[in-house]
Amino acid sequence: MKTATIPAIRVLPALREQVESSLREGETLSEFVEQSVRIALQRRRDQSEFVARGMTSLNAARQTEDYVDSVVVIDDLQRKLNAAKATLAKRRK
Repeated sequence: MKTATIPAIRVLPALREQVESSLREGETLSEFVEQSVRIALQRRRDQSEFVARGMTSLNAARQTEDYVDSVVVIDDLQRKLNAAKATLAKRRK
């Protein structure tokens, strides 16, 4: 299979120095850039899949009307937080 190149990018000398100083023993700048691109691509795939799952869940909840209103959830979380803070304050005394 024939390989392709990723376009060169211009960066400030300080950024290049930071990247070069973070390279592992035997690692090249090209390897670092390739790995960084692969990681960014995977992160974007993961984010897209996460959003898609969330939208599917939201649509299912709307159709079945089987969900808890956000105000109720936030109030419940706030009560739990307040209780935890009170417990922590008692321990400190």
